[in-house]
Amino acid sequence: MTFELTQDYLNHILSAIDAGDDALLRAEMDELYPADISGILYELEPEPAHYLLSLLDKEVGAEILANLDSTDRVNLIKTFTSEELAPFINLMDSDDAVDLLNEQPIQVREEVIGLLEDREQARFILDLLHYEDGVAGSLMQKELIKINVNLTVNACIEEIRQQAEDVANVYAVYVVDDVGKLLGLVSLKKIVLARKTAKIADIYDEDVVYVETYRPVDEVAEVMRKYDLDAIPVVNVQQRLLGRITIDDVVDVIAEQAEEDIQVISGLSGEIEEDDSVWQRSKVQLPWLIAGAIGSLMAATVINGFQSELGKIAALAAFIPIIGSTGGNVGIQTSSLILQSLSDTSGLNMTLAKRLLRTLLVAIINGLVVGLIAGAYTFLIGEPRLFFVVAMSLLSVVLLASFMGTVTPLVLNRIGINPAVASGPFITTANDLIGIGVYFLIAQLLLAEV
Repeated sequence: MTFELTQDYLNHILSAIDAGDDALLRAEMDELYPADISGILYELEPEPAHYLLSLLDKEVGAEILANLDSTDRVNLIKTFTSEELAPFINLMDSDDAVDLLNEQPIQVREEVIGLLEDREQARFILDLLHYEDGVAGSLMQKELIKINVNLTVNACIEEIRQQAEDVANVYAVYVVDDVGKLLGLVSLKKIVLARKTAKIADIYDEDVVYVETYRPVDEVAEVMRKYDLDAIPVVNVQQRLLGRITIDDVVDVIAEQAEEDIQVISGLSGEIEEDDSVWQRSKVQLPWLIAGAIGSLMAATVINGFQSELGKIAALAAFIPIIGSTGGNVGIQTSSLILQSLSDTSGLNMTLAKRLLRTLLVAIINGLVVGLIAGAYTFLIGEPRLFFVVAMSLLSVVLLASFMGTVTPLVLNRIGINPAVASGPFITTANDLIGIGVYFLIAQLLLAEV
């Protein structure tokens, strides 16, 4: 049965916290999953959330802290002393512990590491802190099961029993040589079915997919997606096994990247959090709004330059909105499709010429259909002389917008810039400007005798 957090239940918990009824709170929390407790903590202020978390079993508390949203966690951790935080860090997977500690001031980080009872955990954390953000080393966890290639199956089973205590999920057993070099892996099924006296060297699989510590995390995510992996081993340049990256960490990375791309496409220059001030939110939105306003002013300048055409045929003004919006919409649609294809490396082999040809064919069909529909409208408003102006303008705008929506993300991707910045207000404003200019140029040419 799933838990649904209601305001009545939240008030019930707050009343118990205010009354200091620890027995009731523990009994209530014992009935819930860690994810449900996380939802309660999200609704509480940091002080009562701290109180509630301090009553929980430390392993449960560690799991909750590891999975809390970063912003909520930072605010909550501010209420903890280093002595209170250390026991939770002791029980986390090393990668989760590093994520949490990286959010803290350096002084707090050093104090907590110095207070850890599990010195192996402290060593793991110090190792992982050396890696830069965005590479496989920063994403990996040190906890895994590895066995020497020379062991028998019986000895391997005993080794697994000892190592598994510190490993949350066993996806595979990695096989290494005497110096720790990754040789392959062996499944638990093979170990269970093999004779106890059999050698691991005779049953392990040498065909293992791995990544190096310096590989970008988006490449790691793509490798895991391509080979449908739940976990992937991480090695150094000497091929020595250092850790593993699990699917849950990759999912988090993909979600973060998707959120960042959505923000850029939406015209935000940074991340907006729930507790951000009005000024902070304004700073994030203003850059693209100003850029969009400048683009619109330039479009107004273009329109102003064709006052004579508008003076002759006022109905030209009626079609300015559809020209601008069509170009912006087509540009966004096309660039979104290109961004989608760039995220799937199976489509990277397509040449620029092939992409442009396909985009051109689609644009011609769409431009003709939209142009004919809008052109037909000129008869309804009694301005049939505008038919070819409107139809040809829309066809031209769709072609140009499709070209920009295709080429811009590809060029940015080629030079190492996040192609998501090619979308949103940039494409929309640029296509508005170009579209209106093309519209009036065609009108000027076709209506010269009017």
